[in-house]
This record gives sequence, structure tokens and C-alpha cells, in this order.
Amino acid sequence: MEKKAIYEGKAKILYETDNSDELLVYYKDDATAGNGAKKGTIVDKGIMNNKMTKFFFDLLAEHGIEHHCLAVPSEREMLVKKLTIIPLEVIIRNVAAGSLAARLGLAEGTKMKIPVIEFCYKNDDLGDPMVNRYHILAMELATDDELTTIQNLSLKINDILTKFLKEKKVDLIDFKLEFGRDKDGKVILADEISPDNCRFWDSDTKEKLDKDRFRRDLGGVEDAYKEMLRRLTGQE
Repeated sequence: MEKKAIYEGKAKILYETDNSDELLVYYKDDATAGNGAKKGTIVDKGIMNNKMTKFFFDLLAEHGIEHHCLAVPSEREMLVKKLTIIPLEVIIRNVAAGSLAARLGLAEGTKMKIPVIEFCYKNDDLGDPMVNRYHILAMELATDDELTTIQNLSLKINDILTKFLKEKKVDLIDFKLEFGRDKDGKVILADEISPDNCRFWDSDTKEKLDKDRFRRDLGGVEDAYKEMLRRLTGQE
């Protein structure tokens, strides 16, 4: 079937399918940082992120977290349930790093006393600005009940992933989630969970195993992604 692209982002392309309730996601190797200011390629990133996202989604489903993934028809493709994406990036922070450390004057690596949830308005033209609950309600980006659901799901996901990754000698420093509404209005998990939108540190060495290696020109980017895939799935 001829696929029609309906959206292309920094890391993925969305295609229509012959089912109006489903979309096909294609994972690219393109890498960006600083809202697209820095661009490059991470070899086989799309393949690895697709595999890791599927792994994490399956893990979360075992704990009752509903997500949009339906199938993985190829190495770079994921068939997903079509959702109305809520235009919010939900950031969960367990340890101070990146912008949080800079903004609050905290030493990178400072453990937060409780998980911190931040919201950003998904708008590339505005640079995805941080917003709070009042902004979200005033702009009608989500309802109060939806925000409560998103917060509760995010904390549950954080708890599941943190405990699982600890067994793999990986610390979950922070990560970004996105959610959408299905055709019945139910809020479910969307997007991806991978080294592109998570900070993973080796529990012993504190070595970065995520896209920070690209952002900060640390080198060994592909090896870091491969190492995360290996720890999760056993695949080389």
C-alpha cells in the first residue's frame, strides 16, 4: 500500500494506514538538540529506539498502563492507535540534571526528595515553554481531570521504570512523556520511551547512556544506545 506521510517531526514520521483508527510511526536516525539548533545522525538510532520503546511499553502494560502501540511490523516501524495528542510534554525528574540543575543552581546529580513533574507546552515556534496547571487550564490544553490522570499515570510509570532499571544497573534521572485521547476520550500513553527522551546513567560509574552524549559532544553516542538496548533486551 502507498503510504501517505501526514507529519514529520525531528525523530519520527507519521503515516496514514488503510485503517482510519491507526497510524504508522517510522523512527528516523536524525538527532537534534537545543530545539533543533544542533543536528546530526545517530547510526541505527531509529531501530534501537523502536525496539526499546516497544520493550518499555510491554513492561508498562504488564502493570496496567495503557499505551498506543499495537504492533511492530518492521525494525523501524510501529503501528499505533490514532490519538488526539494532548499538547503537553510531561517531564518527570528524579535527579537534578540539564536545565533543572542550571535553572535552580543545583549540582548535577543532586537527588530530588520527591519526583518533580514539570509541564511544557508543545509548540516548536515558542520553544516548548514551561507551563503550570493554571496555564494549561486557562488555555484549555487539558481538563482538570485529565491533568490529574496524567500526573497519576506519570508517577506510576516513574515508579515502575525506576525499580526495573535499578535491576539493570541504570538510574532513571529524568524523562519525558506524552499522552493522547483515544476516540472514547480516554487518556493513554503515547510517543516513545528511549534514550532520546530519557536520561539514563550507569548506577555505578554514572556514565551517561542517552542522548546527552550527543547534546554535549561526549562521543560514544551509538555505543550508549547499544548498551541500553543490551541491558534491556539482551540484544547486541
